[in-house]
Amino acid sequence: MLTTTGQILAIAAVLANGAVYGTDICATAITRSVNKHFDDAQVTIASGWGHYYGDKRMPIFGAGGVITAVLTTVTAVVSGQVGAAIAAGIAIVALLSWLGFYVRIAKPVNTAQTAAAKSGIIPANARALQDKWDSILPYRVALQAIALTGLAASIALF
Repeated sequence: MLTTTGQILAIAAVLANGAVYGTDICATAITRSVNKHFDDAQVTIASGWGHYYGDKRMPIFGAGGVITAVLTTVTAVVSGQVGAAIAAGIAIVALLSWLGFYVRIAKPVNTAQTAAAKSGIIPANARALQDKWDSILPYRVALQAIALTGLAASIALF
């Protein structure tokens, strides 16, 4: 029973974190290139409104992914599934690291760009803000990939 519960929790974690991973992949593979064709005002307005909606809608996926990863780990530990617990634990470390990048670097940029988009006042450092946000995308993608791999391994190891 706990094995099935653990697998279901891990699948839910994969689905939730998959939404975040896909968003980061899209930003890396597409949005960064698109932004190179925009001037500072266009980048700020487009990114600001994107962050406005993203910061309202994405937390359910991020929080849901972390919570279900923690529950997966707890279930694996309680059911004695050491391999699954280690794999899910690795996922948690990756997700918490991702969250650290978000809170320390991305979120302040999101806030500044959202304020600029809402007010129409483009900051003098508009391009630098976007460059700072873009600079952590490879780390975010890698951390999400590690998390998803750990969660997939936990499904297999339950």
